Amino acid sequence: MAALISVPLKKTYEVDLVKPLRTFIQNTFTQANSDDYNQALSEFNKLRNTMITKSVDKHESALEVLYRYYDQLVAIENKLPIAENQIRVQFKWRDAFDEGSFLSGKRTLAIASAAYEKVCLLFNIASLQSQIAAAQNQENNDGLKLTVKLFQQACGIYGHLKDIVLSHVQQDPTPDLNPDTLSALSSLMLAQAQEAIYRKATQDKMKEAMIAKLAYQTSELYSDAMKLMQLGSIRDLWPKDWLPTVVMKQAGFHAMAEFYQSIVAQQTKSYGEEIARLQHAQELLAASQNRGGATFNFKAEQAKIQRALDTATKDNNFIYHDKIPDLKTLQPIGKAVVAKAAPVAQPMSTKFTDLFEKIVPLPVHEALTAFENRKSQIVSMEVGRLRNATEMMNSVLASLNLPAALEDLSGERVPQSVLEKAQQIQELGGLTKLDKLMSDLPELLTRNREILDESIKALDDEERSDVQLREQFKERWTRTPSASLTKPMRDEAMKYKNILDTAIQADHIVKNKYDTHKNAIALLSKPKAELETALPAASAAGSLQNSAVVKKLRDLIEQVNTIKAERDVIEVEVKDAKCDMSSKFFAALASEGMINEEAISQAELDRIYSPLREQVSDSIHRQEMVLAQIQNANTEFCNAKTSNQNAAQRETLLKDLAAGFDSFMELKSNIEEGTKFYNDLTPLLVRLQTKINDFCFARKTEKDELMADLQKAIVNTPSQAPPITPRYQGGPPQATSSAPSLPYPVNPNQPGMTQNPFGQPGNFPGGNWQAPYPPQPGQGYPMPQMPAGYNPYNPYMGYPAQNAYPQQGQNPPGYAPPYGQPYPYPQQQPPQAGYPYPGYPGQQYR
Repeated sequence: MAALISVPLKKTYEVDLVKPLRTFIQNTFTQANSDDYNQALSEFNKLRNTMITKSVDKHESALEVLYRYYDQLVAIENKLPIAENQIRVQFKWRDAFDEGSFLSGKRTLAIASAAYEKVCLLFNIASLQSQIAAAQNQENNDGLKLTVKLFQQACGIYGHLKDIVLSHVQQDPTPDLNPDTLSALSSLMLAQAQEAIYRKATQDKMKEAMIAKLAYQTSELYSDAMKLMQLGSIRDLWPKDWLPTVVMKQAGFHAMAEFYQSIVAQQTKSYGEEIARLQHAQELLAASQNRGGATFNFKAEQAKIQRALDTATKDNNFIYHDKIPDLKTLQPIGKAVVAKAAPVAQPMSTKFTDLFEKIVPLPVHEALTAFENRKSQIVSMEVGRLRNATEMMNSVLASLNLPAALEDLSGERVPQSVLEKAQQIQELGGLTKLDKLMSDLPELLTRNREILDESIKALDDEERSDVQLREQFKERWTRTPSASLTKPMRDEAMKYKNILDTAIQADHIVKNKYDTHKNAIALLSKPKAELETALPAASAAGSLQNSAVVKKLRDLIEQVNTIKAERDVIEVEVKDAKCDMSSKFFAALASEGMINEEAISQAELDRIYSPLREQVSDSIHRQEMVLAQIQNANTEFCNAKTSNQNAAQRETLLKDLAAGFDSFMELKSNIEEGTKFYNDLTPLLVRLQTKINDFCFARKTEKDELMADLQKAIVNTPSQAPPITPRYQGGPPQATSSAPSLPYPVNPNQPGMTQNPFGQPGNFPGGNWQAPYPPQPGQGYPMPQMPAGYNPYNPYMGYPAQNAYPQQGQNPPGYAPPYGQPYPYPQQQPPQAGYPYPGYPGQQYR
């Protein structure tokens, strides 16, 4: 039988996977350890290069390399998304059936997509399976088993590709990935798997009835493949011997089904049916031989069937005399559907190990990031509530000059609380430290703003270039518009811009507060002696030290200090609250295939922070009650004191010093947080800038390649024919018709005709044209020089062969009189066999 058909492989080119993947990991998985992925990236890149080189080996070990690379692509699709708007790696693949014609450029497609890489790789896996299957020893039992297995797997892969190719490629694929092509290849692989099963059945000498059914199913499958392969959209794609082989096998296996069914008929003593089936088998093999031509390889079976037919006919004529029935009355043979498409295995390799197992899937990483953002919002809100309440409480106490007013009753020059606050400020660096922190903020802001502005400018320049080229080349500029690719990066840049704008506003608030309390902070930063000098003398209110109102105020101040201490503990608990969300997100992804991050995160955050929220609310409520009591007690205290001008000035200054201390602590905390914010923002902006620069570089490379292809196409475009040279410039007479020039005079009134070839004007309307001179005896008219091989007796040269010799009475194109009607000049006779054609220089009829 004819050899099995194997599908050629798609060709691809090496790419650098290490750099773009490493950049993405560093920018996305900021907590990832470089040791966890550097070796994995090198192995992954090496695996793809090995896949390219091993694809030419028709052995199962080559398949194992392709399996491992495909499994790794599947494993990273949720971790390292290779796509135009994320990780840009351009995968370039050539059409499998492209034999290097001058149009081959159109049979190559490059897309920055892992989905496209997977589609092309699956095609090559199925093609290599077909090549290994076709190379097996078909006389060996193990070889036939492997053949069946590989053809069924290839059938399943091509069928799977037919369903997914358009959604994965997202643009017109190369012809080999056309759904019609893949459907035809799937049917062809299934037919060849069934053929291998038929061969095994014949080798195992199974019952003839079963072999007949297997052969008939094989014929049906080849019939399906033949119909799909003959579709107009793909008919010209196949190698020249494929269709003849398929058509030949369709008829050949039908013949073998009839042959084995004839043996069944003989066994049941239906001798007429036996002969009818053998005759039909012979007819089918004759058709198979006619269709297949050189590919026909059923000669041994044809001789075997002929011998069986001769024997059966002879026995029936002399012995059985059984009536030979009509084929239409015979029972159908039936089908044995054994070969079936194998589903695409996942994973394909039994030895597969994920190189990037330490990197979490991107959906899990994104869910964790979103959870951390939600958590940060809650922490910021609750800590903010605590700090705002504390700040308000401090401002109220400062406005009442508490607790300094109570301490001032002791008669000391400087209240102890003021001395403690001054010492604390001096230990923290005082005004000098605050000034340095304030001066660093604008520099940090400017650095971040410059990085962001440069990044946005790079995107604008790239998009402007793309728009200009798209307007210039119109529909020939086929690459994806920049606007659709840069939206995520622009959104990220806009997010950072809004963050910086908000930070600038916060910086202005800090600066205003610094200017308001700068003098008080400066005074607290000075030594004790200078502080004493600055304060007015103490008032004589010592008699109130042991009064009831003073004791009550001191108790309330103690409660205030307790509330502040509790808030410090609550703030730590709010900031340090932890929970393991990775396991929850992994479980959701495994069970549902997706992560409902909002629902999962909200439930967990409510569980953790609900008790802490209640503590914050309770603390604020207690503060309101204590402050109300302090204000009432302070009113009573102020009425009991003896007031004078010095006392009023002293109390005002003590209030300013208390407010200055609180402002110093708040400003220092705010400026340090702002400094940390700007320093933390810088690497994020640098990562964005790196991502944008990589994108722009990749787009520039893509632009240069596309420009080169367009320039090549423009250069290779055939130019238009030059205009006809006017006769006055010495140009030759030009025919106005596409019909062949004729060596005889023709009617100029006939559309598209020229003058006679001898240069003399003819008087065609009257039919009185005269030859320039009479022919000599034995000679024809002299003929103009013609190209070699030209036959003036066939005016249809260049027309289809069936019109070369029109029937009597028909008008060939370019003739005025009917064909066969005499012309007004002597007619030449056709040359005899073996005579040279007329019209060559120096040749005449003899």
